Amino acid sequence: MALFPLGTVLLPGLLLPLQIFEPRYRELVGDLLDLPEDSPRAFGVVAIRHGREVGPQRPELHDVGCTAVLRRAQRLPDGRYSLMTVGERRFTIRSVDAESRPYLIGEVAYLADGAGDTEAAVALVPAVQGLLREYTARLAEKKALEIRLPDLPDEPAALSYLVAAAVVPDIAHRQELLEAPDAASRLRAEQAMLRRELALLTTITTVSSPGLARIPPSLN
Repeated sequence: MALFPLGTVLLPGLLLPLQIFEPRYRELVGDLLDLPEDSPRAFGVVAIRHGREVGPQRPELHDVGCTAVLRRAQRLPDGRYSLMTVGERRFTIRSVDAESRPYLIGEVAYLADGAGDTEAAVALVPAVQGLLREYTARLAEKKALEIRLPDLPDEPAALSYLVAAAVVPDIAHRQELLEAPDAASRLRAEQAMLRRELALLTTITTVSSPGLARIPPSLN
């Protein structure tokens, strides 16, 4: 699978727009578009542990990433591409080939995305939904603005990824949630996080939440 290192963490079900300008990644997109229309057009987005998105030096990557499925591609007059992608499946990188193509090619293994302890995951859903609604209301009150939440999914994995996208701006923390073994583990971590954030809101007068400012309208 073609790998695309980024300074962000893609989560399953979340939209990711991209502007492609580096020649190696233009070639990646071109290779995807050359595939038959009924072939899966996807590449792996992997967060950078150390290094930069651009430049000749290969960055150090996290081991777990998420496939980005190409939904729309527009080639611009200067050769750049404007893409809309959506996260689909988590994977772990087994090995990386940096020689055969201008961009990285990874041998990957897909990760299961189950609930884990199903009973616990289902029980956590209304608790986390309630905490997210309370947190959003408190944050809106503190910042004197309106924050609209989308309809919150009842499916544990979908909810866990939405919370991670909406409330966790820190890349390292979001990467930990992506790597969580199952939805129950992820929701437990988010429940504790939301409780901490709510406690903090009672002690500060101004607050910023970049994640909620960019909360996704829906999960796919």
